[in-house]
Amino acid sequence: MKYLICLFFVVAGANAQQIHHTKVGDSKSRYFVELIQLAIEKADIESTYKIVESDQIFNQHQQVERIQTGELSIMWAGTQPEYEETLYPIRIPLMKGLQGHRLFIIKPEQQPEFSKVKTLQDLQAFTAGQGRFWGDTVILKNSGLPVVAPVKKESLFYMLEGGRFDYFPLAVHEPWDEVIKRKALGLTVEENILLIYPMAMYFFVSRDNKALQQLIEQGLENAIADGSFDKLFYQAPHIKNALARAQLSQRTVIRISNPNLTPQTPLERKELWLNVHN
Repeated sequence: MKYLICLFFVVAGANAQQIHHTKVGDSKSRYFVELIQLAIEKADIESTYKIVESDQIFNQHQQVERIQTGELSIMWAGTQPEYEETLYPIRIPLMKGLQGHRLFIIKPEQQPEFSKVKTLQDLQAFTAGQGRFWGDTVILKNSGLPVVAPVKKESLFYMLEGGRFDYFPLAVHEPWDEVIKRKALGLTVEENILLIYPMAMYFFVSRDNKALQQLIEQGLENAIADGSFDKLFYQAPHIKNALARAQLSQRTVIRISNPNLTPQTPLERKELWLNVHN
């Protein structure tokens, strides 16, 4: 009898459809794998699925190529029009738009100046630092915010310390770790401002993989409906710690638009987005 049970699981495992994703390099990225698992559990689909991690870390461009060739099944990324045209976007913001909630890394002596900032016009008197090829750079410039944009991310910290620009905007869950990594530079996280623009990170799959489209979409929708999506989001350690530390509801909010979003972005579905006043 034990032999038959073991044989059943071996056969079931062999017949499981595999969902391949890039190798995960840190605990923050593990959150997205947990979301895939949640979608599998919540989808009303009888097929068996197994999540398989690649032995390589691929950048986003490489992931797009490998989804098209079938080497990978799924990727997660901040949406861009070209991604939505090439792949199938599952339009549920995986981070509830948190990446578009920006805190600033600054030099401590500039805090009094930033404490006076109340409007977009006030902020336009300062210069931001962003990566040259980041989508965020286009967003900031579109709202009239001056930007210095080197190619390498690491250069930004040293340029900020050297006075080449005034602030380095990063998503709410990012700045403290970056400051701690570079204690010698004496940088800090700005205390007053929360810059918000709509930013959606989606799962993307092949346009030919209808079964996976249905699985992930249905599973995430069911997880949103029963509250398990929000439970996973708010209990993720890097998100929970960042929200507690950032005190978003006490900050001066400056909102700007995002020209990179397509008209299909589900901005009207309030349950999909972070509400800083909750």
